[in-house]
Amino acid sequence: MTHVDPLQTHDPDPQETQEWLDALRATEVHSGSARAHYLLRRLEEAARGSGLFTSGQPFSAYRNTIPLSAQGPYPGDLAMEERLTAIMRWNALVMVLRGNKAYGSLGGHIASYASAAEIFETGFNHFFEAPREGHGGDLVYFQPHSAPGVYARAWLEGRLSEEQLSNYRQETDGTGLSSYPHPWLMPDFWQFPTGSMGLGPLSAVYQARFMRYLEGRGMAETAGRHVWGVFGDGEMDEPESIAGLTLAAREGLDNLTFIINCNLQRLDGPVRGNGQIIQELESLFIGAGWNVIKVLWGSDWDGLFARDSGNALLKRFAETVDGAYQDLGSKDGDYNRQKFFEANPETAALVAHMTDAEINALRRGGHDLRKLYAAFAAAKAHKGRPTVILAKTKKGYGMGAAGESRMVAHQAKKLDTDALRAFRDRFGLPISDSDIEELNFYKPADDSPEMTYLRQRRTALGGALPQRSAGRAGAVQVPPREAWAGFALQGDGREGSTTMAVVRMLGNLLKDKEFGPRIVPIVADEARTFGMDNLFRQIGIYAPQGQLYQPEDAGSMMFYKEATNGQLLEEGITEAGAISSWTAAATSYSVHDLPLLPVYIYYSMFGFQRIGDLIWAAADQRARGILLGATAGRTTLSGEGLQHQDGSSLVVAHSVPNCRSWDPAFSAELAVIMDHATRAIMQEQRDEFHYITVMNENYPQGALPEGAEEDLIRGMYRYARYGDGEPQIRLLGSGTILLQVIAAAEALAARGIACAVYSVTSWSELARDGAATERQNRLAGLSAADQSHIERLLPGNAPVVAATDYIRALPQLIAPWIRGRYVTLGTDGFGRSGTREQLRAFFEVDSRSILLAALEALARDGAIDAGIYEAERAGALQQAPSWTR
Repeated sequence: MTHVDPLQTHDPDPQETQEWLDALRATEVHSGSARAHYLLRRLEEAARGSGLFTSGQPFSAYRNTIPLSAQGPYPGDLAMEERLTAIMRWNALVMVLRGNKAYGSLGGHIASYASAAEIFETGFNHFFEAPREGHGGDLVYFQPHSAPGVYARAWLEGRLSEEQLSNYRQETDGTGLSSYPHPWLMPDFWQFPTGSMGLGPLSAVYQARFMRYLEGRGMAETAGRHVWGVFGDGEMDEPESIAGLTLAAREGLDNLTFIINCNLQRLDGPVRGNGQIIQELESLFIGAGWNVIKVLWGSDWDGLFARDSGNALLKRFAETVDGAYQDLGSKDGDYNRQKFFEANPETAALVAHMTDAEINALRRGGHDLRKLYAAFAAAKAHKGRPTVILAKTKKGYGMGAAGESRMVAHQAKKLDTDALRAFRDRFGLPISDSDIEELNFYKPADDSPEMTYLRQRRTALGGALPQRSAGRAGAVQVPPREAWAGFALQGDGREGSTTMAVVRMLGNLLKDKEFGPRIVPIVADEARTFGMDNLFRQIGIYAPQGQLYQPEDAGSMMFYKEATNGQLLEEGITEAGAISSWTAAATSYSVHDLPLLPVYIYYSMFGFQRIGDLIWAAADQRARGILLGATAGRTTLSGEGLQHQDGSSLVVAHSVPNCRSWDPAFSAELAVIMDHATRAIMQEQRDEFHYITVMNENYPQGALPEGAEEDLIRGMYRYARYGDGEPQIRLLGSGTILLQVIAAAEALAARGIACAVYSVTSWSELARDGAATERQNRLAGLSAADQSHIERLLPGNAPVVAATDYIRALPQLIAPWIRGRYVTLGTDGFGRSGTREQLRAFFEVDSRSILLAALEALARDGAIDAGIYEAERAGALQQAPSWTR
């Protein structure tokens, strides 16, 4: 796509045009740029209001937003910072090259940091503030493929050793560095995981918003802190990258700045070969309400623009697509002269006095520290809106023929000796040929001007970044369980749902004067569905501007109350946004030294399946909090149908190492689990989070058997025995299907078959315990005989039947540790509409199906007469849905 610049259209009245331009210029000179901007906005409003134009791309000309006259002096030692940037580039390059030379296919990225080095160094030298007394520090989301550059700087600062750099992407022995920013792997270094592209922008938005939330509630001073995010232009195609843009503008998050490294190239080729990604992004961000600053051309271009009275350059830029820019960037000055400048007599004249080498040295704005500093400073000073800096760079800058602006740049892992010499010479590095051949890192003497300057700049900004605090926050005492969950533990037999029980527990905890303020309740857009509308009035819904209207339900007891100090985060229909808020709260203990308990409740089907990647990012960030999967299970949500019925979230949750997942059947179980999870997070400060399913089905809620709590937390306890004598069969169930298991047990006992029923509160915890015990025995030797929790509770060869409201893969997690015949029943397949009874019969997890499975297992083992099973099977076939026949 070629963009048509308005300057290229025919002007029927040049004199009138000049009068308008003169008037604008006079306003700017005599009344200032703010007045000129105001008049332009009013003219645009009037034009749109009268219908003069109703469409068109809201982007500016293809030039720097900040003119030379407004750029201001550079506050640092420009030559020194350029030398340091070159050193960072070299060490980042060598880090990747050494690894691939030693290990062959280790991977790593060279070209991304090569394009972003000046962006990073502008931030490190002048803007990224570290935590210190009186300042909590800025939060920086680093472009993941540029991690080698961050490591290179940390090595110069003395934070990392040469051994660690030499073991980049070799971390299994504990001496290396992770491939991308991973707090789980480097818990004292990285703050935020950004390796899954697209998650960084969304997380940065909600982190900036969460800082305002903390301030609004009076829980933390965050006014002086800033959130910076360095992202790639190709990354902005991810839907999560743009999902939070309007929220950031709507809530006036001027504590947030994106710097998008526009090197015009994604992994395989141009981001927009036939268009202009910078203009497209400007249009996107302006439409979302952001302040946009473009940094396209370096200082070398200033003289050309000053002499270009007819805007010939702007016309030429407007008609050049990114695929052509990439081609031009990969070629030398003579090619650029011929293909770009000489395509137009006016632009040809502008460079007629320049040599090919001088044309080749014309830099893009993202490689010019002066231009970048002006943009960063303007972004930091801008009030009322978030800012995005669109910085134009070259991918693989400095790599020459080995990768600069070339299609293969992202995959480049090796450079030959000649290319390394050219790199050294281009940046004027004092590196010998032998150091090049041996791929040695370069570090100036500790007392050199470079190292002195490096330390001075970071000292002025509070110290080193990135850094992560893991333990300064301290433990928080949780109120006694009986004070907020005693009603559930009593188990008086009244009917109720576990969803209503957990909401009541949460409401009671919120009333605790000491602990209550630390809870961050979060919903997407289902608070009323989950019976949480009483919280609207009790704690209020966070809104930075308060409530500017009288709600329709103002006269009701549970009216919709928004407030600047509201505690509930009601995010609207955005599960991705809600989990991002949850992650911000779940990592507040490390980011803000403020331990909080975020509790996010949502339709369980719209959890792990929908935003699993964001949950993995939270896990990487060592999140601590609670996720409540409400209306859980495939057969409990009657009538809703296929896409609402969850049969897999617990299986997916099991795959996340620091997620503890639970499927309680009764409110008493839920109370024990909620108490255990809350204490693990707030008192024991474990780097884990808990996923708990809760149901909307009402049924009698009983008490726990005496002494069951310890086994319950380990994942399973014996609920009851049915019939006389030793159990001939063991029945396992979880969640609401446990009631079907109990009914089947009663039917077995009525036939004279003794059985035991076990409530499985966590299939995942059982499986992890089984695997850990198995490994322990394997390493201890053949004489080792430790038993897993499953093996202790289910000894012997009597058959076991397990039934859940989830796919069979969930109960099959524990199959390796059951000695007898093991039969699993689950809800594999697609969900569908129907009553609970119909759905359970359909998926064969109702009491009759469980009974039939138990009789079959006993018959196959020879424990009962086969006729008992056959009679039941015949009756089941007579009443089974037609699809089973």
